[in-house]
Amino acid sequence: MSHVFRELLQKVGSGTHTHKDLTRAESAAATRMILQQEATPAQIGAFMIAHRIKRPNGDELAGILDAYDDLGPKLQPINSDRPVTILSNPYDGRSRTAPISPLTALILAAADCPVVMHGGDRMPTKYGVPLVELWQGLGVDWQRLSLEQSQQSLETIGIGFVYLPNHFPLAQQIVPYRDQIGKRPPFATAELFWAPYAGSAQIAVGYVHPPTEGMAQQTFALRGTPRFLTVKGLEGSCDLPRDRTGIVGVHHSAEEPIERLLLHPRDYGLDGTDVPLPPFSDLIASYQRVLAGEPSEMMRSVVWNGGFYLWQAGACSDLSAGLDLATTLLSEGTVADTLTRLTTHVQDMTQAPI
Repeated sequence: MSHVFRELLQKVGSGTHTHKDLTRAESAAATRMILQQEATPAQIGAFMIAHRIKRPNGDELAGILDAYDDLGPKLQPINSDRPVTILSNPYDGRSRTAPISPLTALILAAADCPVVMHGGDRMPTKYGVPLVELWQGLGVDWQRLSLEQSQQSLETIGIGFVYLPNHFPLAQQIVPYRDQIGKRPPFATAELFWAPYAGSAQIAVGYVHPPTEGMAQQTFALRGTPRFLTVKGLEGSCDLPRDRTGIVGVHHSAEEPIERLLLHPRDYGLDGTDVPLPPFSDLIASYQRVLAGEPSEMMRSVVWNGGFYLWQAGACSDLSAGLDLATTLLSEGTVADTLTRLTTHVQDMTQAPI
């Protein structure tokens, strides 16, 4: 198969003026050969850096996701009145600002809005703190769960996690290439658009550079994804900022155009400085204070994000109502109770005899 892959590599790696884009089918084929190690290590590394330099388009990203659908895991549909929200974040984590999305997920679950998250361990190029470590700090060890157990968590508590090393080892084994080339390959972009859930879902995609938003819109249109949000978030995450206007694209159905939201935190009394990333133990302590209902800059960031995603998940009619509901769920201890239930549920599954 390496000779077939070489032809695809030649298309994307022929230089600035002579390279050619892959078709969706070609991109899917190349991705399958990479994931299944049918291409040689030299070819895989060359493809990643060449594709990075060329820049992927919507067809190519759709093809990557087609291969992920064929070879990767998916949590199965659950019985829910609302679509699952998939909070997608860069796999290489955060290094400057405090992550918010684990607490956002708990707020959503506390309001019966199910959530799926996904990611792996510390990953190039940033090697920032990943989601799985944040959850461990809160007492939830997703690393120990099988995909079936994560499914049970989604069904029972309303939060599931797809952990790359255990649930998608084919994708995990190409992580060293990402370190060796020293740049994020297009796979890092495709991961943001990936939906490892087989039912009705709304994907929240974070981005830094405006072209990424356009690629998301093209990719989702090609794949027939009806519900998605594009968020110009903190460090490319889906966490809304508080020190600037939040820019969000909302697409709720194939029949409606994309709606552009400009969210001004000051209009809701929540403007301020985004919380810088503190030492890990201090970050977890700040999470715990939020769960205890203590006022802080972190609490304001959590309410801002929780309220927005409650609104977009259909739990509230508008952003103001979402912010009120997020505040109530935190102050009354409902979010803390949800974490306790999740922690107990995960511990019970991992301690059960085989």
